[in-house]
Amino acid sequence: MLPQRLLGRTGLSVPVLGFGASSLGQEFRPVTLEEALQSVRVALDCGLNFIDTSPFYGRGMSEVLLGVALRGVPRDSYTLCTKLGRYDLGHFDFSARRVAESVDVSLHRLGTDHLDIVLCHDIEFVPMQQIVDETLPALRRAVQAGKVRFIGFSGYPQKIFRFIADQTDVDCVLSYNQYTLQNTRFLDETVPYLKAKGIGVMNAGPFSARLLTQAALPAWLKEPEEVKAAARAAAALCAQRGTDIAKLALQFSCAHPDISTTIAGSANPANIRRWAQWLQEPLDSELLADVLAIFAPVKNLGHREGLPENN
Repeated sequence: MLPQRLLGRTGLSVPVLGFGASSLGQEFRPVTLEEALQSVRVALDCGLNFIDTSPFYGRGMSEVLLGVALRGVPRDSYTLCTKLGRYDLGHFDFSARRVAESVDVSLHRLGTDHLDIVLCHDIEFVPMQQIVDETLPALRRAVQAGKVRFIGFSGYPQKIFRFIADQTDVDCVLSYNQYTLQNTRFLDETVPYLKAKGIGVMNAGPFSARLLTQAALPAWLKEPEEVKAAARAAAALCAQRGTDIAKLALQFSCAHPDISTTIAGSANPANIRRWAQWLQEPLDSELLADVLAIFAPVKNLGHREGLPENN
């Protein structure tokens, strides 16, 4: 089974690799019902029993299929994290009224009476003071009602973490695409601050939206061209050494003890089995050093996300 780490002060023990259910919402390609159900079963069998979803993924489809897949699975055998506030590419609603509604809809879709973690999703797209003044207080009421156990928020710019956590208490946070072979800003700038506050630290996107794989890059990938070029060079080097850059990327992101869990998503059961196997194998430190050298000129280069003032 996968090694486990504690998530901040929550008392939750989570696997170093969690299952991201965004793929179940057909965010990357069409998915059959059998693929979706089988992916969840394989993830649980392989020890990826921390599951992350959102009403945004597939505009509800991810939560619905996850609820079907988890039917009959003992509720105490997995940890469930969903989100609220982002419902479509440009549709955000962090109002207190929508918080209460969103929690109830997620409970219904997922077929459960409680959500282990609920995160405010991609908060950098709205004036963030609302999250402090309205959204998180509404989420705390859901905690008091027994519907939610722990709360937090997610997003891309590193600025958001201090902005919220300097003003109010949260249990955990999720950063994505910024603890990878190419970009370690989350660890460099933010994790020590979160750790000092006892906030649980979660990382998503070890493959940085396919940048660190051998797959074709999605058209919407926002990274600068020089980052894409470095990634192709690094992938070629790994291939020359007889390995897949995705293996190195996954091992690297899951290795740091201060990051409780790293979330990766796939609706392909074979991928999930492969990931679990890779984490049983030793990391090639010589190859890692050579790959990090390729990325050194573009290290921590990223893009802007959300409102300009939130970056």
